[in-house]
Amino acid sequence: MAKHFLGKHFLLNSKAAKVLYHQYADNMPIVDYHCHLSPQEIYENKTFRNLTEAWLGGDHYKWRVMRACGVEEKLITGEASDYDKFLAWAKVVPQLLGNPLYHWTHLELQRFFGMDELLNEQTAPAIWEKANTMLRGEGFGARDLITKSHVKVLCTTDDPVDSLEFHLKIKDLPEFQTKVLPSFRPDQALEINRDSFRPWVSKLEAATGKPIREYSELLEALNERIDFFHQAGGRLSDHALDTVEYEETALEEATDIFAKALEQGQVSREDARKYKSYTMLFLSKQYAARGWVMQLHIHALRNINTVMRDRLGPDHGYDAIYDGPLAAPLAGFLNSLEREGALPKTVLYSLNRNDYPVLASIMGSFQGGGVPGKIQLGTAWWFNDHKDGMLEQMTTLGNFGVLARFIGMLTDSRSFLSYTRHEYFRRLLCDVLGDWVERGEAPKDLSLLGKMVKDICYHNALEYFAFPEEDM
Repeated sequence: MAKHFLGKHFLLNSKAAKVLYHQYADNMPIVDYHCHLSPQEIYENKTFRNLTEAWLGGDHYKWRVMRACGVEEKLITGEASDYDKFLAWAKVVPQLLGNPLYHWTHLELQRFFGMDELLNEQTAPAIWEKANTMLRGEGFGARDLITKSHVKVLCTTDDPVDSLEFHLKIKDLPEFQTKVLPSFRPDQALEINRDSFRPWVSKLEAATGKPIREYSELLEALNERIDFFHQAGGRLSDHALDTVEYEETALEEATDIFAKALEQGQVSREDARKYKSYTMLFLSKQYAARGWVMQLHIHALRNINTVMRDRLGPDHGYDAIYDGPLAAPLAGFLNSLEREGALPKTVLYSLNRNDYPVLASIMGSFQGGGVPGKIQLGTAWWFNDHKDGMLEQMTTLGNFGVLARFIGMLTDSRSFLSYTRHEYFRRLLCDVLGDWVERGEAPKDLSLLGKMVKDICYHNALEYFAFPEEDM
């Protein structure tokens, strides 16, 4: 008998899976340890004028499939009205069977708006009106949506020069129980050949109130900002290492390269690699000294359609998966930190699923220090956070490491409606374990498996990130 679409047992294909999800996973809180939500919008409890603003603004996933279905750009990122953009999306949705967006779209309609109708051109007007009425009513501000999703901790992504003023203001909201903490994202400090590098150094000078004319002053400023983030409750860093490069470099070399970059604006590719290597090592040591977790997001190939980049700007959905070298430079980087006893807890993500076994084998070579799951194989990310990608990530982790120590899912999203992705992940996790039981590959010990589910969904992340007690 066919199951009801998105019914109670969606993605749960065994009795054990159903028990594990409904009795152990369903009501667990969420630790969303990596997202791109705006702390200002959280503080202000931003309300949305309509479903287009809440759903389509900034969502590269939707933009890409709309383009693939022949939708004109004016109806995606252009000057068309919000309703016309929503209607264009509604016409695309029925074509998306096989894409997780079909599931996510209808999960969000169900969970946040109580709508079981399928979105299409015919149902769009009624869904538009009903959803917009709800969005304009009580209980649909940014903080309200976070609270409804049972989010315990939420970690944003923040530049070192950020004032963190809204994180600090959120702490003083007595009625809001979710902890909103910053994550240190120093990509601008590392990309020495970007046109934005020298202007960013000026911003860092303004943030610290100190001049930065020498490399030692840059490192001192970065260390000061790490302290500032730490005082604000930050316990994570995040790095976009689209290309993993590492070369042993002396301080004197990095100092000369920084001076050259300030004077000339550009350095050679080899010099850029040396500067980045030394600076990454310096930052990693600071994280380790404070008990932070370092996240490395690897192998994105960004803004590859230069025509559309020049027309719309960067970050409009024209990215892809990179297949560059990985094992040797990553191993060299981690080993250099290990030699100095300065390897922090680290989460390794890759946009390329072919990298999963590579990362998992490298990860296993640097565990230790009495820290459970010290090096993590990060959850399926970006182009991989679909059913097959999540299953492959969990299978690889189980084969190479310890699935029971996995820190689970994140949203990596700019939308306050994306928390259904945690439900999607949790259902798949329970289905994997239930399938093992059905095939006799795991004991039918639901207390054992249930604890594993609850740990992966929530407890492991809470323990691993060691958020400050006053923020819990």
